Amino acid sequence: MTIAKDIFGVLSLNNLQSCWMICMKTVHSKTDGVTVAFQGERGAYSESAVYSFFGPSAEPKPCKTFREVFREVEAREADYGVVPIENSIEGSVNQVYDLFLEHDLKVCGEIILKIEHCLIANPGSTLDSIKVIYSHPQALAQCRNFLENLGCEMISTYDTAGSVKMIKEKRLLDAGAIASERSAQIYKMKILAKGISDNPNNYTRFFILHERDSPRTGEDKTSIIFSTKHIPGALYQALEEFAARKINLTKIESRPTKQRPWEYNFYLDFEGHRSEPRCIEALEGLKKKTTFLRILGSYPKAKSTPTST
Repeated sequence: MTIAKDIFGVLSLNNLQSCWMICMKTVHSKTDGVTVAFQGERGAYSESAVYSFFGPSAEPKPCKTFREVFREVEAREADYGVVPIENSIEGSVNQVYDLFLEHDLKVCGEIILKIEHCLIANPGSTLDSIKVIYSHPQALAQCRNFLENLGCEMISTYDTAGSVKMIKEKRLLDAGAIASERSAQIYKMKILAKGISDNPNNYTRFFILHERDSPRTGEDKTSIIFSTKHIPGALYQALEEFAARKINLTKIESRPTKQRPWEYNFYLDFEGHRSEPRCIEALEGLKKKTTFLRILGSYPKAKSTPTST
């Protein structure tokens, strides 16, 4: 018995039941200690996202790079991966979007985390003694006003919590790091200042990576990548497939294809699940108007109230 057809092929009743079993397994696994890869050291915001989504029994697996997170999930060395996809102040994490073009993984969930930055130092340090501050480039950018008033040198690193770990191991009394309060607790460090973001409404959205996306819940979103011909009206005609069916778009942005200058891929999120009839129609119509289309996955919408770190 055929239920629906999408651009991946036929979704049969048996496949739908299999997807439902996967969903149930995912729900139960929140208490069963699934392994979840994330970029950074213990205490990173991504690790907080792991616990917030999967529960306290999850087993976070630190990775040096976003690419390593994708590889861990693809090689089944980790059950899932968690990666930041956009920040409410600094925008999208472009490297993560680019990695979806290199790896065949799906988005099966999302979570939004409130980011609360702290200036952290060794126990013997004071605010006046700090001459240099380390952190991830996005964290430094999000605290620009505070740091400029402090007048310290800023040095970018690969991770917020990793910066805390580094100044502890090197015993740098004239250095600080921007990271979460939890990272200060983990490494037994001193918090010199809290709430130092330029904007208190600082949130990061994370994607949950897996081999498959999630079954339909009735409160879903879908993420896709597509490109169009370089002709007038091409993007308008592509988006018309959604407007004609009253499908709400929640995000769209472009990234260079890196194949030819001034040609772009479009990254788009819309409300609805790819298995819904109107979404199937929209995606089939979109496929006819694009030169490339990939569905990253359908997944339940994140809670309207973001999780705090």
